[in-house]
Amino acid sequence: MSQDNAYKNLYNGDWVTSKNTIDIFSPVDNSLVGTIPAMSFDEVNAVIANSKIYQKSWADMPISSRASILHKCATLLDGNIDYLSHIMQKEIAKDKDSCIAEIKKTADFIRFTADAGKHLEGETIGADNFPGFKKNKISFVSKVPVGIVLAISPFNYPINLPASKIAPALIGGNSVIFKPSTQGAISALHLAALFHEAGVPKGVLNTITGKSSEIGDYLVTHKDINFINFTGSTEIGKHIAVIAGMVPMIMELGGKDAAIILSDADIHSAAKDIVAGAFSYSGQRCTAVKRVLVLNDIADDLINELLKNIKLLKVGNPEDSCEITPLIDNKAADYVQDLINDAISQGATLLCGNKRDNNLIFPTLFDNVTTNMRLAWEEPFGPVLPVIRVNSINEAVEIANSSEYGLQSSVYTKNIDHAFNIANQLEVGTVQINNKPERGPDHFPFSGTKSSGMGTQGIRYSIEAMTRSKATVLLINP
Repeated sequence: MSQDNAYKNLYNGDWVTSKNTIDIFSPVDNSLVGTIPAMSFDEVNAVIANSKIYQKSWADMPISSRASILHKCATLLDGNIDYLSHIMQKEIAKDKDSCIAEIKKTADFIRFTADAGKHLEGETIGADNFPGFKKNKISFVSKVPVGIVLAISPFNYPINLPASKIAPALIGGNSVIFKPSTQGAISALHLAALFHEAGVPKGVLNTITGKSSEIGDYLVTHKDINFINFTGSTEIGKHIAVIAGMVPMIMELGGKDAAIILSDADIHSAAKDIVAGAFSYSGQRCTAVKRVLVLNDIADDLINELLKNIKLLKVGNPEDSCEITPLIDNKAADYVQDLINDAISQGATLLCGNKRDNNLIFPTLFDNVTTNMRLAWEEPFGPVLPVIRVNSINEAVEIANSSEYGLQSSVYTKNIDHAFNIANQLEVGTVQINNKPERGPDHFPFSGTKSSGMGTQGIRYSIEAMTRSKATVLLINP
C-alpha cells in the first residue's frame, strides 16, 4: 500500500499511484505523515467502471461467504490496534485512548454487521388479503443490492465512520467506492487494506483519494453511482443533495446538540457527563455537547461542577492520552477563535480558556451566553462550551428547537415524566436521557433532522437502506 510513506489507492485488487500527489502533514507538529494520490477524472472513471463490473459477481456470492470475509476483517482490525492507533494519533491528532476505543468498536461493528446480514431474507405475499383480489397472485419479494455505493467519510473517525458505510454495503451485495477526506486518508487507506487482506475480491472495494474541490462534484454526479453515503459538513451535504439528483443517499451532517438541565437533575453526574461530551477529542465530533441550557436556579451549582471537571482535562499531544489535542488545522482553530471573540465582544462571561497555541485551543467555558451570539447557534467543532441560562423548561425547549440542526439532545432530570415530555417535543433524531449525545450502540437507529442529515444509520437500518425490495409476481391459473 505504501513505500517510503507514499501511499497508493486500491484499484482492481492492486495498489496504484497517480501522477499527482498530496502531502499530508500532522496537526500535532506539522511533520510530513505521507503522501496520497490525487486522482484524475480519467482515473475516477476507471474506478467506477471497475466497480460496476465486479459488483454482480459479489452479489451472487452467498451472504454467508460475504459474512466470513467481514469477520476476518474484524479479526485483522483487532490485531492491528497499536499500529493503526499510532497512525491516527499522528495524522488527525486524536488521543491514544480514543483511537484504541474507535478501532475496537469498529471491529465489533463489522462482526455485528456480518451476522445481521444473514437475516437478509425475502418474503412471499398473497394477494387475497387485499380488497378485490383473489388467491391467484403471489408476490415473491427478495432483497437485492442497489449497485455501486459511494462512501464519503470525514477526518474525525477515519476508521469507524468508513467501516459503518462499507461493511453494511458489502454485506448487502454492493460494490463500494470509498472516498476518504484528504486529512485522515492515510488511516482510512489502512482500513481498506484490511478489507482487501480479509478477502474482499478485486473491484468490489476501490478507493479514491484527491481533493474534493477538484473531483468531488464529478464523482457524486456520475451516472453509475447508485447510492451516496456521506458524513461531513452541512454545507457540503446540502450541495451534494442538490447536484446528485435522484440518487438515494444517507447524509450525516452537523449538529448543535443541547444538554437541557432541569432543577432536579443530579448536578454532579450531569456536569461530569457534559464535560466528557463537550471536550473529548477537542469537541471535533458531530455529537459533541455544543450548548448547555440550564434552569436559572441551579445554573451556579452546575457551572461550579463544570469548572471542576474541566480543570481535570489534560491538554497536549495525543500520545500522552490528552483529551484536548490540536485541532485538525489552523483554519479550524481560527473559526473557533472567531466564535470565542464574538461571544466576549457581546458580553458573555469567560469562565476559563481562550488560550491558544497555534491550532491547539484550551478548553473554554462561557456563562451568560445569549441567543444573539454566534456561539448559541453555530457549530464550533472545537473545545468551547456555552452555557445559556433559561427561566423555564418551555424556554429551554424553544431555544433547542430554534436551531437549524436536529441531531441529538440530552435531558438531565430525575423526573421520568418530564424527561419523556421534553423528549417528545425536541426536534432531533435522538434524545438521550441522563446521558451525553453519542453514537451507539450501533444497532440503535442514528439519524438527524433538519440540517443534521437525512436517512437512518444503524446496522440493520444501513443494510436496509443500501438494498432494495424486488418483487416477482406470479399469476396462478389466469
